[in-house]
Amino acid sequence: MKAKEILKQMTPYKPGKQIDEVKKEYGLDKIVKLASNENPFGFSPQVKNQLPKLIEQLEKYPDGYSASLRTKVAEFLNVSEEHLIFGNGSDEIVQIICRTFLEPGANTVMATPTFPQYKHNALIEGAEVREVPLSEGHHNLEAMLEQVDENTRVLWLCTPNNPTGVHISEESVRGVLDKCPNHVLVVMDEAYYEYMETTDAFESISALKQYNNLMVLRTFSKAYGLAGLRVGYGVASKELIATLEPAREPFNTSTIGQAAALLALDDQNFIQETTKENSRNKNALMSFLDDLQVDYYPSEANFVLVHLPVSGDEMFDHLLSKGFIVRSGEALGLPNSIRLTIGKKEDMEIIQSEIKEKLMSVTR
Repeated sequence: MKAKEILKQMTPYKPGKQIDEVKKEYGLDKIVKLASNENPFGFSPQVKNQLPKLIEQLEKYPDGYSASLRTKVAEFLNVSEEHLIFGNGSDEIVQIICRTFLEPGANTVMATPTFPQYKHNALIEGAEVREVPLSEGHHNLEAMLEQVDENTRVLWLCTPNNPTGVHISEESVRGVLDKCPNHVLVVMDEAYYEYMETTDAFESISALKQYNNLMVLRTFSKAYGLAGLRVGYGVASKELIATLEPAREPFNTSTIGQAAALLALDDQNFIQETTKENSRNKNALMSFLDDLQVDYYPSEANFVLVHLPVSGDEMFDHLLSKGFIVRSGEALGLPNSIRLTIGKKEDMEIIQSEIKEKLMSVTR
């Protein structure tokens, strides 16, 4: 059996350390995971209260069209139902886009580092990947546009960017859309949209009426706290969605996932409360880092990329021994850094003291 040659050069996604694994390795009773940008406050109580009802009729296939959820999301965003596509997390929408538009001879443009699944799926489809290094954590948009040619099919914008947390301003996004040729699909990945507080964010959904080559990705995995149920969606023109649909697997979102996402969308109080708490705890972390004179990228997401005078792996190991799982920047293409998910206030106070202890030991 002969597999694609590119797969020999690739490695499967490697998830971070798991809580039970760390408990056993270090003999600790409590582990706080701040590595995967999950919502530390869980998910809507409305979902939890309805869970017993959601597990009925599991012998039946889910609604392949996600009809009820589609109607609710369309109303919430004030778009037509035909402008939506749903996936097994927004990751699958990325895969569907690559499956639809990328092939040998085509190319795709993206920042680096950014969400790795853009590159991963593009390579599997045989496309050329053109990566443009970030500039101080930001997309270098002019340099990215310079990489676009007649064979470019997709240009990716991750805002706020994972792993740096910085966003792309309204003016900057419009500059890209106005200059980018119409044959190039511009994908705005807004997985962390609900956490954004900036006043100059691009209103992507309303802009879809103006730009036919724009697509917006969002998810229920982050702020809504449904990462374990894997529901994401894309918003674009009716024609673009119709082009993508044949590449979507049937029944790709589960019955429970659809029902939970519908309930979660109804509970905007949960979103408001948890994003406010995220903001408070994030600002406290950034003030703490300022006091230590430790650099970081100002984040519009629920994580902060912290620059360190030691390797990310060294800080990762130190925090792991203290019961905290974070993400080392070495694995993200950003040496001497960690990506730290914002957690609950009490956990953030403890991890900040552990970071301080480690940095003080380095300067002694």
